[in-house]
This record gives sequence, C-alpha cells and structure tokens, in this order.
Amino acid sequence: MSVVRTILLLALAAGAMPALAQHGADSKQYRRCMDKAVSNPAIMECIAVQYDTEDKRLNVAYRALMARLQGERKQQLQDAQRLWLKYVEANCLFYHDPDGGTAAVLLAEECAVRARAARASELENLAPGH
Repeated sequence: MSVVRTILLLALAAGAMPALAQHGADSKQYRRCMDKAVSNPAIMECIAVQYDTEDKRLNVAYRALMARLQGERKQQLQDAQRLWLKYVEANCLFYHDPDGGTAAVLLAEECAVRARAARASELENLAPGH
C-alpha cells in the first residue's frame, strides 16, 4: 500500500472529515475501488467516480426539495446552498496544503466527495420520498 494511500485512509479513519451514512467514502463500491487502487492515479480515479456519483445525488436531492418548497423557503434553500458551496470549496481547498504533496491533493478531493455525500443525505432527509 502506498504511503499516500495509508495517510489518506488514516485521516479518514481518524474522522478528519465529516461523517456520513453508507454513501460516499463508506459505500461498498467506493471502498472496493480504493482497496484495488495501487497507485495515486488509480486512487484519484476512484475519488473522481465517487465525486460524480455524489454530485448527481446531491443535485437530485436539491431539486426534489426545491420542488416541494414555495416562496421565501425556496429562496432560503437557494441561499443556503450557495453558501454551503462556498464553504465546501474553501474548506476542501484548505486540505490542499501546498507543502502536503500528493496526500494533500487526495485529501482535498476526498473532502469534496464526503461533503457532497453528507449534504445529499441532509437534503434527502428534508425531502423524504423524492
């Protein structure tokens, strides 16, 4: 196992990023991909695939909740989502320590996956039955 992968997995196990349900970095498919990854490019590919999955899930949940809301509540969600996106961008960029090498890049990308999975779960809970 590469040093970078070991660092990434230790950071995840230590709870360095937000916890989430059986989505994102906790999904069986994602864990299986990461278990098979033997190089940094392979790890990045796993992360990229999971990012796309969670981003789509987030967008579906957001649209479902927006469809249920009216007036000011709809605007509140839109404002909150925009602020959430800014926060995630800033927060995950912080993981990308310029002196952290490849491990920092992987942690920053993993941060974005976990954040999207957590937000998707949050929105799904607010709009049950979407």
